[in-house]
Amino acid sequence: MKLSICTDVYGNLSYTDMLDKVQSLGVNAVEMTTGGWASCPHVPTAQLLADEGKLKAFKAELEKRGMEISALNCSGNPLSPGEMGEKHTKSTYDTIVLAGKLGVKKVVMMSGCPAGAPGDQTPNWITSTVSWPDYMGPALEYQWNDVAIPWWKKFVEHCKANKVEQIAIEEFPCMLVYNPSTLLRLRAAVGPVVGMNLDPSHLMVMGADPIASARALKGAIFHIHGKDARVERGLCDIDGLLETKPVTESDSRTWNYVAVGCGHGLQWWKEFFSVCRMGGYDGHVSLEMEDLTMSVEAGVLTSIDALKQTISQ
Repeated sequence: MKLSICTDVYGNLSYTDMLDKVQSLGVNAVEMTTGGWASCPHVPTAQLLADEGKLKAFKAELEKRGMEISALNCSGNPLSPGEMGEKHTKSTYDTIVLAGKLGVKKVVMMSGCPAGAPGDQTPNWITSTVSWPDYMGPALEYQWNDVAIPWWKKFVEHCKANKVEQIAIEEFPCMLVYNPSTLLRLRAAVGPVVGMNLDPSHLMVMGADPIASARALKGAIFHIHGKDARVERGLCDIDGLLETKPVTESDSRTWNYVAVGCGHGLQWWKEFFSVCRMGGYDGHVSLEMEDLTMSVEAGVLTSIDALKQTISQ
């Protein structure tokens, strides 16, 4: 496995300054956002698609540093009704075209989450049993069979046409694919181009064991985000894992995203990466730093130190 960095953490830097910063940390691969919800500080997707000269210059900056793109990232909700879904669908399709032109074989995405019925205007993440109330079952079947699977079947053909081999879906809460079982359901419906961007932090805060999840995903792990989470003792005991407070209110939340090693110790991370490697994954581990309890620099350095000690090489 090799280290990479999700570069939005350095969104205040220019593209070239960001590359120099990342390389100064001893990391030679980057995961860059290209659409969806992201501000895309380093990849002007529309400009690169419209101007071959800019595209060539963009690639040259990587090549002269001996750096590579671990993945492009277009995380959004293309299944949302209305303007958001249309915007995010366009950016995902454009990202695939750009990936093809850059020779990037892997794109990180989210599955999207539709509304609960035709005509609804708000995405509906259904997490309760479909046994009751009785409208849950039909809503979930509508989301999967009428919206998600048709969209993804068409999108997979677009990926194949542009020689993108892997779509790594992040198991993000509030998306239709949020755990191994839902990822495998989509994969069974649309084919093996779809796999998991295994971000252990999301599974941690939903009460799952990412090590067990990695075993269940053997052969279907396409990417890994190096990101930790901490369930806050005392607070979680009172209110449970469902948390709606803003991430900025870290002192009163029942869980928080933290630098790698600040939620789970190095022994845990060694076992996690070992199991991923046993399951056939030997790609990039991309640091995603979202710890608001420390500075960006401290969080990045803490995480890199932990990851360098634990990834399976």
